[in-house]
Amino acid sequence: MQLFASTTRATEKWLFSITIVIVIAILIVIAQVTSNNPGGNYRPILYSFQSTENMEFEQIHMLSESSWTKVDNPVSFGFSDQVHWLRFDLASANTDSKESYIELDYPLLDNIVVWVEQKGVVQEIFSGGDAQPFAQRPRLYQGLIIPLPDSEQPVRVFIKARSTSAVKIPVKIWQRVTFGQHISSVNLIMGLFFGLLLAMGVSNLFFFFTTKNFTFLYYSGYVVCLGLTLATLHGYSFKYLWPEQVWFQAKAVSFLGSATLMFAALFSSSLLEVKRHSTHTEKYLRGLALAFAALTVSSLVIDYAISIKLFLTLLTIAVFLIMGVVIWYGYRKVIMARYYALAWGGLGLSAFSASLDNLGIVSMNAPSQLLLVYGATIESLMLAFILAIGYSRQREQMFEAKEVALEQERNAVGAKQALIDVQRDAQNELEYKVQERTLELEIALRELSEANRELEKLNTIDPLTGIRNRRHFDKRFIAEGRRSRREQTPLALAMVDIDHFKQVNDKYGHSAGDACIIQVATQLQASLKRPSDDVCRYGGEEFVIILPNTDIDGACQLIESMRQTIEQSPCEYEGQTIHLTVSGGVASAIINQDDEHTSLLKLADERLYMAKQAGRNCVIANPKPTSS
Repeated sequence: MQLFASTTRATEKWLFSITIVIVIAILIVIAQVTSNNPGGNYRPILYSFQSTENMEFEQIHMLSESSWTKVDNPVSFGFSDQVHWLRFDLASANTDSKESYIELDYPLLDNIVVWVEQKGVVQEIFSGGDAQPFAQRPRLYQGLIIPLPDSEQPVRVFIKARSTSAVKIPVKIWQRVTFGQHISSVNLIMGLFFGLLLAMGVSNLFFFFTTKNFTFLYYSGYVVCLGLTLATLHGYSFKYLWPEQVWFQAKAVSFLGSATLMFAALFSSSLLEVKRHSTHTEKYLRGLALAFAALTVSSLVIDYAISIKLFLTLLTIAVFLIMGVVIWYGYRKVIMARYYALAWGGLGLSAFSASLDNLGIVSMNAPSQLLLVYGATIESLMLAFILAIGYSRQREQMFEAKEVALEQERNAVGAKQALIDVQRDAQNELEYKVQERTLELEIALRELSEANRELEKLNTIDPLTGIRNRRHFDKRFIAEGRRSRREQTPLALAMVDIDHFKQVNDKYGHSAGDACIIQVATQLQASLKRPSDDVCRYGGEEFVIILPNTDIDGACQLIESMRQTIEQSPCEYEGQTIHLTVSGGVASAIINQDDEHTSLLKLADERLYMAKQAGRNCVIANPKPTSS
């Protein structure tokens, strides 16, 4: 048994060495990919302006140079509900004559507006943030990326930022080709990182179902929630998991972070067997877990600025409490506690640094969410090592070690297949959502087109008479003129005017005049027999009648019939009988040139004038009037 124990201790040391080497290697790769500054990008010099007043961009644009304060890039304003303004200058929109991007490497900003001033012209080129659905972004990128204008002219960029979370604005200028290469590498590393957390979470969930040991359940919940929290901090969750749920995106960090720390407290208490060593300490950890559970639920309903500050406060307490427990146990020569202290040390230090950075107490060059990736990588692998040690120590008391190892292998295969299924389901769901959104867009466009047609129809109706108006006449007259030219058929046009209409208004009032106009319009419309004929109110008491494929005789006969009908049908208004007559001018011709229809309208108007001169109540199609 002593030989077996010494072999186990040797195995532990070997596993510990391998884990340390893997941690260092992964951190080196992540640091090189995510922190290395490749060619084709740089950080511009930033100037800040902050005001308690709600100032518009035009006021900001007119500020003097002395009103702006130079700040470090990246700039952090901590938690603030004020509007923050930044400004920086570029020698040209295209660095090194290549297309460029502005990257704001903090995906949690709620509202960002960017203006570019170039050659004295200012234009808004971006408005977004996670307070809007992800699909509304001009670039479907998990962060905030803004293309600069394709020009080599100097530019001045203004940024307006406001957020309920910590206001951090790291500004970097990228060449587009270099940015594409960089983000491909970053996405690869982050994909591997999240895949690692997901695989560990799923595999340990299977271990829980197999062993009924709640330590594995707590660890699985912790790893999954930690992965979702980091994915939210980096913008991946908003891009892939809930792109339309803006309200949840605003709560996700405090909700998932609180759930992560709840599982962490439960996992620490269970793994270290705290209850066996100290019942008081176990109560503290359980109370901390309950506090995080309450914050997890309440974070969905209370204001984010309040919930995140509560979370950061509890996080600081959790770091000190858990680290205090493991240091105390390590001092008492509990080997598992010493390993656990190493695991929590990386994450605790990075989380504490991120809390100070988000609270605005300190300012760091590296993004706080990147610090958490480093810490999570160390902590996750070290916890995996601790779990492996736990299994190794169980082998001292169990004879079924081989069966357990085989079960672990089967679970690993199941976890891998589950991961493949999850990825396939996610891909199918994404394709379905794309098709669904496309269908919704087509329906919306069709409804918009129908609404536009209805609106255009309403715009061509005269509100008083209900017949077509001057706008409709202008379009219809041009169209009929073109058809006359194309088919070589005569086009007739008649101008009709109510006689002595001013006297009607003066004697009976304008309401009576409106009633007369309505009656004349109704009688003119009723006299038309063909669907192609059209009567329009030309203006005031004047009407115009379009008669396609009609010669001068036919048009004159129709208008004369209208004149007689109106003369024989006085308007009855409020017990008064108002006798009305109209005068008309008729012209007809085959249109042979583009502007000949204008001459036809002018000729009809001239003949209307002749009818007025001839004593009114007549129709003139030729110099000789026709009347009763």
